Amino acid sequence: MASSVVTSFQPRSSFLGDRNTFKVSTKPFAQVGFASKTIQCKESRIGKQPIAVPSNVTIALEGQDLKVKGPLGELALTYPREVELIKEDAGFLRVKKTVETRRANQMHGLFRTLTDNMVVGVSKGFEKKLILVGVGYRATVEGKELVLNLGFSHPVKMQIPDSLKVKVEENTRITVSGYDKSEIGQFAATVRKWRPPEPYKGKGVKYSDEIVRRKEGKAGKKK
Repeated sequence: MASSVVTSFQPRSSFLGDRNTFKVSTKPFAQVGFASKTIQCKESRIGKQPIAVPSNVTIALEGQDLKVKGPLGELALTYPREVELIKEDAGFLRVKKTVETRRANQMHGLFRTLTDNMVVGVSKGFEKKLILVGVGYRATVEGKELVLNLGFSHPVKMQIPDSLKVKVEENTRITVSGYDKSEIGQFAATVRKWRPPEPYKGKGVKYSDEIVRRKEGKAGKKK
């Protein structure tokens, strides 16, 4: 316990006459301690959900390597050391964390979503729709190529991957379908990148569910 120290101060003043004594009590500051606390990562709400496996999907698990085969195709995925895949008897898959770290918590939800996309992709499939907006904008499929007329001096030709199917309706509606969700999204994003929708007239290539925020053009000169 810190003890108090009393010091005396005796000033001389002719006005006050005799010496006056002032006593000042001083106490040292108490030491401040910092307590260490272990922070435990929370369980991912997405990662802890089970994955239902349909009867027409075959699961092959070897260590950290997963292979999923269904009526539409076959996909493979390798898991990092922070997570592992557990196959349950009731026909469900669960992704579990092997360590309690921040990266493990991030990988938990990510690889649960990737695994679910694989199971749904090989059994039901995915699709992405795009719309061409603009005068003279049109698209056609010629063999294994998607030909786009987007106002350039030459048509844009894109090679269609073997795992994807591209269908064009009314010359302005493009549907990209397949069993690999990431490949579908990448191909659709590449198509959109050639002519992104502009905010003034809305011309360009956009997703069917995309909302383009419009801007007001410059006003004419007032008379």
